[in-house]
Amino acid sequence: MAEQLGDVRLGTVRDEIHADAVDGPSTPLEARLAELWSDVLGVGRVGRYDNFFDLGGNSLVAVQLVSRLRSALDMRVSIAVLFENPTLEALATALAGDVPPVVALLEAVR
Repeated sequence: MAEQLGDVRLGTVRDEIHADAVDGPSTPLEARLAELWSDVLGVGRVGRYDNFFDLGGNSLVAVQLVSRLRSALDMRVSIAVLFENPTLEALATALAGDVPPVVALLEAVR
């Protein structure tokens, strides 16, 4: 029981430290993505440069997130997009269609 309480307290301290160091979302899309990430990952604030997997995401949580993204954004989102763009900023850029032409060409070839 003491271990569990210690883990909870450590998680709270970690969230507080992270919240102070977070570079927040800079676009409405990033802000919406941050809300969804926070919800599915069970974390506090999510910054632009945070990595989905470093925050505790895994393939099962990724499937949940992609499902939520499809509903919330009303767009087709594949799980591959999340794996290829694991930071909030990169995912927002990919979803907004602002990917460099070379990357877009590589995606089309796949």
